[in-house]
Order: sequence, then structure tokens, then C-alpha cells
Amino acid sequence: MSWHEINTRVDSVAHGLSRLGVGKGDRILVHSRNNIALFESAWVAFKLGAVWVPTNCRITATEAAYLGESSGAKVMIYEAGFDAHVDAVRAASAALKHVVAIGKARVGELEYEVLARQMNAPPFAAADVDRDDPLWFFYTSGTTGRPKAGVLTHGQMAFVLTNHIADLMPGLTHESRSLVVAPLSHGAGIHAMVNVARAAASVLPASEKLDAEEAWALVEKYRVDNMFTVPTIVKMLTEHESVSRYDHSSLKYVIYAGAPMYREDQKHALRTLGNVLVQYYGLGEVTGNITVLPASLHRADDDSADARVGTCGYARTGMEIGILDDEGHRLSAGASGEICVRGPAVFIGYYNNPEANAKAFKYGWFHTGDLGHLDEEGFLYITGRSSDMYISGGSNVYPREVEEAILTHKAVQEVAVVGMPDAKWGEIGVAVVVLREGWALEEEALLAHLEPYLARYKWPKRCVFWDALPKSAYGKIVKKDIKLMLAAPQETAA
Repeated sequence: MSWHEINTRVDSVAHGLSRLGVGKGDRILVHSRNNIALFESAWVAFKLGAVWVPTNCRITATEAAYLGESSGAKVMIYEAGFDAHVDAVRAASAALKHVVAIGKARVGELEYEVLARQMNAPPFAAADVDRDDPLWFFYTSGTTGRPKAGVLTHGQMAFVLTNHIADLMPGLTHESRSLVVAPLSHGAGIHAMVNVARAAASVLPASEKLDAEEAWALVEKYRVDNMFTVPTIVKMLTEHESVSRYDHSSLKYVIYAGAPMYREDQKHALRTLGNVLVQYYGLGEVTGNITVLPASLHRADDDSADARVGTCGYARTGMEIGILDDEGHRLSAGASGEICVRGPAVFIGYYNNPEANAKAFKYGWFHTGDLGHLDEEGFLYITGRSSDMYISGGSNVYPREVEEAILTHKAVQEVAVVGMPDAKWGEIGVAVVVLREGWALEEEALLAHLEPYLARYKWPKRCVFWDALPKSAYGKIVKKDIKLMLAAPQETAA
């Protein structure tokens, strides 16, 4: 599709919604899998001066009802087949006035394609917006309660896109091609907007779920030079046998975020793809803009003089990182504390949630909830989430450190370490392990492997072996689900 065609369709939908009274400040809830209409709906909202509220398409109808009610959405655009989600939102929210179906509409609904194909629709005059006018409600994952709507603004997003081009993909042009391998409702949507800013085409796979062979075939066919993803998807793509059967030499930037990549996975990806990995660290509230580790600082050899093993990089352009203690004092290099950040990429706050805002912006910084330290040169090292840390026998244990050690065993495909209640120790570490196909491993042998890597008090007290780990739609391991499964009377594999 050409830019002219997409822009014409966006203008047409914007005219249609404007005639229904949808305008600046109104919220548009969008529940869909990746498709052209989902992509276009963002620009429809932006031109209207409305607020785009995309969902994770895997949420339940009950969860969608909460998002609809809490956002006060006036319009819901949904992919046909998610009828129950629409009905749940209607029942929960009096604010919802209009429903638009991507596909066949039901009685009382509009059809997206009919709106997009209005004949002779004139160009749509975009609404006047200011820097702090809301653009996007970016819902958190809700790992510590119900999801919160982080309010991203027009000015903030302008900074974020410029920053992504400068720090992540310098040299991006209209000849670039980007492969979409993650939901456009989240970080991949921001990455797609970065490509739009340079008129670079995005390639949407036909498969609903990740198909590694299809992905590599598309990289070869369209000479893809960039993609955004998460570590688990990088792992899946680079460990699939098809990676060696397709030409991926066009790749310049394989950008990963959302979680740190385990070192063994990182080394394998570098050996497979070459020096094309780019890491960034950031939350939805900061729209990814905290650190960057460019391709030039990724090395597969731990002993390389310029290898930066374990770091997620240095501060992004225009951003400032501070490591704070519990009283808000800034800590010196090497000292561990909460990772906090300030600068123009930080969102303006959570929608309609003053309590969460007071906690998040304490001491004049945005508090990430992550723990870590800066070295003397300003490189950031993440220890883990403050909520992930557990105390066993009076000692703090950070699961990420334990997981890194376990992953050095050649039989281990994936692992998650969580703290579970224990009558004697208060909490104990439980390692949930997924083995590589064809391998066998006993708990005793795995623990013995940890001897040179970890002090014994950090060792998990239990190791269990599952076929798979529960993951979110964005490919992140969901530890709260693991804890629930471990606590269930009949412990079963995922």
C-alpha cells in the first residue's frame, strides 16, 4: 500500500467519526490483532486530536470492559470475532457511543472498510494540539494490580520518535524496511511510527502467531533492515533452523527491549546474525527512552576489550538516570538502588490516578520500580524488579542473577526463578526450568552446576521442570502466573 492510499483511508475514517461528534480529547478503544486497520486507527485518533487506547488482543472480555470503563472510551474499534469484548465494554461503560467493526458489522455498528472507502472525501484538517495534549493511553501490564493508563502526549511522542531515530536507528530512510513481529498495540506500534517518520515501509506477516520461517522468508524477500522485538522472540527466531536457509544480510538493527536478554541467548544471536543487536531499556511510561546499547557495543566474546557484558547501555539523548535510595538520595557509581529517570520522554502521569502519580513521581524523578546501578562511565546494570526480589533467611536474593547462572547450563532452554513462601526461611527460591529438546537433567546436577557461579544462599531450594513457561502477548515471561501455578494444589507444567 502506498502512503497516499493509507493517508486517504485515514482521512476518510476521520471524517466519518468526526461527523458522529468524535473529536479532540475523546478516547478511541481499539481491540484487534495486527492488521492495516489497527495501524491506521492510531493515525485516525491522532488527526482527530483524540486519544488512542489500544488493547492487548489476548485479554479477556472482562479485562476489556475495565479498560473501556476506566478510559471513558467514546468509540470502540474491534476486529470481528471479538463480539464478547464489545458487549462487555457496552455493559460496563455508559460513555461508549459508537462501535466500529473491522470486518462484518453487527446491527447498530459501523463497518471500518465502509468508512475507509468513502468516495471523494477531502483531506482531513488535523486538530490543533499542544505538547501536553494526550495522544495515547498506554496501559501497564497490571503485574501489581489493575492496569494503569499512562498518558503519552503529542510533544512527548515527537521527542521519543526523534530520539529513537537518533539513538537506535541512525541512517533510517525511505528505502528502509521494517518487519513487524510483535503487537502494534504496544512497543511495536511505537517502532512502526518511527519508520513512518522516515517513510520506511512496514511488513506485516500473514500469520497470526510468530512463524520463524515466514519471518526469515520476509526478511530475504523485502531486504528488511530493521525490526523491533523482545528477547524471547529473538531467541525463537535465531534458534529456528530456518535462519540458516534465508539471506538476512540486509539486517542492520535488530532492536530488543521489554526485558534484559540473558547473556547466553545474546551470544547465540550475535553469532547467528552478526553485530546487529541494539538494546534499549525503558518502560511504557517513558516510552522506551532510558538507555541504549548500540550494535557497536555488543560482542559475542566475553573477553573482548570493548564488550559490555550485562549492561543495558547508557542514558538516551536528553535523558537523565539517577540511582536513588529509599529516602530519595542519589547514590554514587557502583551502589545499588532504584532506577529513576527524568527528561522529555517521561509521560505526564497516570490517567485519573493521583495516588499512583504521587508514588511514581516522588522526589522529582519518575520511579521505574527496577533495581540496579551505574558504573563509573555511566553504563546502567539492572539487577531486577524490586517486586521480584525475595528475602530468604534474611538475605536479599535477586532472581535475575540466579537465572543467568542457570542458563549457562547447556541443557537449559529457559528458566524463571521466583520467591515462594516458606515456614522456615520466610521465602525460598524456586527455579522453573524448560529443557532443550532431547536433553535430560536432574535437580541435583543443576544445583551442582551453580557451584562456581553463585553463593549457596542464592541457590534455589527447589527446581521443577516444565514443558513451557507462561508468557504475555508481548513475549515476556509472566512470573505472577508462575507463582499461582506453583501455589496450586496440583502443580502442573505450563
